[in-house]
Amino acid sequence: MAVEQIKKVVVVGAGAMGHGIAQVCAMKGYEVGLIDISDEILQKAMDKIKWSLNKFAEKRRIKPEDVDVILGRITPSTSYEDVCKDADFAVEAAPEKIDLKKKIFAKLDETMPEHAILTTNTSSLSITEIGRATRRPEKVAGMHFFNPPQLMPLIEVIRGEDTNDETLNVVVELSKKLGKTPVVCRKDVRGFIVNRILMPIFGDAFWAYYKGEVKIEEVDSAIKYKAGLPMGIFELADYIGLDIIHDVGKVMYEAYGERASPCPLVEQMVKEGRLGQKAGRGFYDWSKGRPRIPFELLEEYDVNRTYAVAANEAAFLVQDDVADPKDIDTAMKLGTGWPSGPCEMADKIGLDVLLNKLKELHAKYNLELYRPCPLLEEYVSKGWTGKKAGRGFYQY
Repeated sequence: MAVEQIKKVVVVGAGAMGHGIAQVCAMKGYEVGLIDISDEILQKAMDKIKWSLNKFAEKRRIKPEDVDVILGRITPSTSYEDVCKDADFAVEAAPEKIDLKKKIFAKLDETMPEHAILTTNTSSLSITEIGRATRRPEKVAGMHFFNPPQLMPLIEVIRGEDTNDETLNVVVELSKKLGKTPVVCRKDVRGFIVNRILMPIFGDAFWAYYKGEVKIEEVDSAIKYKAGLPMGIFELADYIGLDIIHDVGKVMYEAYGERASPCPLVEQMVKEGRLGQKAGRGFYDWSKGRPRIPFELLEEYDVNRTYAVAANEAAFLVQDDVADPKDIDTAMKLGTGWPSGPCEMADKIGLDVLLNKLKELHAKYNLELYRPCPLLEEYVSKGWTGKKAGRGFYQY
């Protein structure tokens, strides 16, 4: 199938991600079937889409008269049969539960035409396993949007073990037609690219705080004002939700063992209901709005810790042929707003400097999180220490 043949898209799940994806598709002229389990959920989703479209109109990104036209392209339904029979493409955006996703895919497979491609917006689950719940695993891929889909420019396109070239190409081309930048994750690894880099960063900061070595505000001040990242680590964790980090952490631990050993602090906070911004309290108190992170603490935390674990995980991604440095950097810049990607930053700071930092942290904590990637050690042993040497992750 060619991307030009896609006229109608089905989105399953009308929550935060699902209704946003439906809006993105409708804004680009596609007919959209939006499926969920109740009319009440669907009505709330349609109200949110209308609100969002009105905001776009206020900001002159669309014409006011386009609001109703775009809304008119979306058909909410609780019935797969009604909206799937003439659809060409599906995006599943249900909660991160593998059994639920497999059921949805079996239903999509049963109700959608033979030519249709099925994708999942999972942020960490196995594309291969989900695809094998259908009779068309070669037509199944990952299509991971970022929150909020209406605004975030990145889509991670993930190849399952059975995904064929045609399917992968169509998903990449459709991502571009939706106005997004696709980055291909060549292997079906847990966490894909962005979460693979983010989770060790969270782990490093959480363990340091858990052991009483740093204060939350010190870490976030250094990360925001010295490293220039859009959010502090603890601030970002609260924004994402500690429950989500906990769930992704379990998936990562199953996949990578001790290297992704979760800090007990997260489970403790989830049990206490301190889930972050949505619960009014996480690492910060959100009841009075966004926390103020003090500028004057920016020298109290060593940001090279963060860059070292990020560069180390990037090295594992390159070593395992999941993605190349350019794609890793693009994903982190577009998916998380980093001013430079982890490979670019590592080359700038010096791979030798970051390798020494990892060794120092590994000796101190004896956590697998800090064990250097063999590829990183190989680069340094060859004298490929980054920009200063003319070669690191990149050639200069």
